[in-house]
Amino acid sequence: MTIRLLHRALALSACLALLTSCATPKRPKALRSAAEVRTQLLGLLPTATADKQGWARDIQVAFESLELPASSENLCAALAVIEQESTFSADPVVPGLAKIARGEIDRRATRLKIPQFLVNAALRISSPDGSSYAQRIAMVRTEKQLSELFEEFIGKVPLGQRIFGGANPVRTGGPMQVSIRFAEQFVQKQSYPYATQASIRNEVFSRRGGLYFGIAHLLDYPNSYERHIFRYADFNAGWYASRNAAFQAAVTKVSGVALALDGDLVVHGGRFSADKVSATESAVRSLSSKLEMSDAAIRRALDNSDRFEFEESDLYARVYALADARQGAPLPRAVIPRITLESPKITRKLTTEWFATRVHKRYQTCVAKAFAN
Repeated sequence: MTIRLLHRALALSACLALLTSCATPKRPKALRSAAEVRTQLLGLLPTATADKQGWARDIQVAFESLELPASSENLCAALAVIEQESTFSADPVVPGLAKIARGEIDRRATRLKIPQFLVNAALRISSPDGSSYAQRIAMVRTEKQLSELFEEFIGKVPLGQRIFGGANPVRTGGPMQVSIRFAEQFVQKQSYPYATQASIRNEVFSRRGGLYFGIAHLLDYPNSYERHIFRYADFNAGWYASRNAAFQAAVTKVSGVALALDGDLVVHGGRFSADKVSATESAVRSLSSKLEMSDAAIRRALDNSDRFEFEESDLYARVYALADARQGAPLPRAVIPRITLESPKITRKLTTEWFATRVHKRYQTCVAKAFAN
């Protein structure tokens, strides 16, 4: 395609995208008082929820602190995720957690070639409450309990430091099962609204902290999604995973290279990740002459794939111009990533699509209730 035709396709793509975005009317975002928001939440929370006043207060404070519009849709989005992740329990019980915890210790010890008799000896050591660490592990029921136990084990037992490398392996927690790493990074750019001496890790396991960081992860990032279901997929797979999966589909359309629609556009992590080329990047590079972009320019654009700015890049616009022209109509700018979920807590085959669909059904029920009143 010549550059003139490419520019023409770009313009056509932009016009079609504009028409598409205008096709769905936006509900006005009315400003409401804290009391009004809490009153609505009390009506939307499940009847059996313990301490409904407390849940309503903590959710409302999270929206206010994050300066997010407390629309019925946004409130229902948060409530749907909470119900899916914890059924409104601040510290949800995880079935089989004791077995999972012991398995994690044994797995790490095996990888480090630590003899089992040394692991058993370390776990027989008495903890501050008088019981052995093995006994306490056998009694854990929630991630909060396990996180606190691992922190103690790492700090007081030399072998614990060696097995875990000083890093607590419990990575998520609270009523929305939010990533502790996300919370720790989030407070570096936005102050936490509660005065506390506790660590951010500990705050994630509290109701107020788990809701604050969970709602931030769900709603507090710029995007072009027109349906909340893509936010649910992103909540599960990472910010912009739905947008990036759609971009991969567009690249496949133009290049003919079948890509996994997982939302990962570049190789992340690792000492040499900057020198590695992902399957998506390789496919995009095969289009460099059509895109009139160098490999270096392509990499610079893809390096922003975890930010909103990526969709404002020349690469994003040019790929979609070519893909839309080939399709003869605008391709979706968001699709649910095709990811199989993996976790010791998961005992059956689950996917990001399953998660997003389940949450979306809860959301629709909540919204119907909100607008019926």
